[in-house]
Amino acid sequence: MEKISAAALRYRIMAWVTGVVLGALTIWLIVGYGFMDYANTDVKPGLYRLLWTAHGWLYFIYLIVGVDLAFRMRYSILRTLGILIAGTVPFMSFVAEYFVHKDVMAKIAAQTVDPS
Repeated sequence: MEKISAAALRYRIMAWVTGVVLGALTIWLIVGYGFMDYANTDVKPGLYRLLWTAHGWLYFIYLIVGVDLAFRMRYSILRTLGILIAGTVPFMSFVAEYFVHKDVMAKIAAQTVDPS
């Protein structure tokens, strides 16, 4: 049970980090292309490019911890793909994290009541 709790915590942290970075970048993208004319210039802030690269690496870590949790929770392929794809849609990782956390807590509670 401790391994599931640890995997769930890792997933929860990465879901929030990935979600916050992707959400901020999405807002920056809308503002940049909608109001600051990023489309007609090659000059974009260095931090903007750096954060997109960081999001790529953070998403890779999110995939690893998501698959780890899915194996420990014995999720189906479709459910696993659902939580993994949630990291690519702005703010969807928060929704996936909510349902995964609820599922993990239910499984922990069920095994605490019936340890067999």
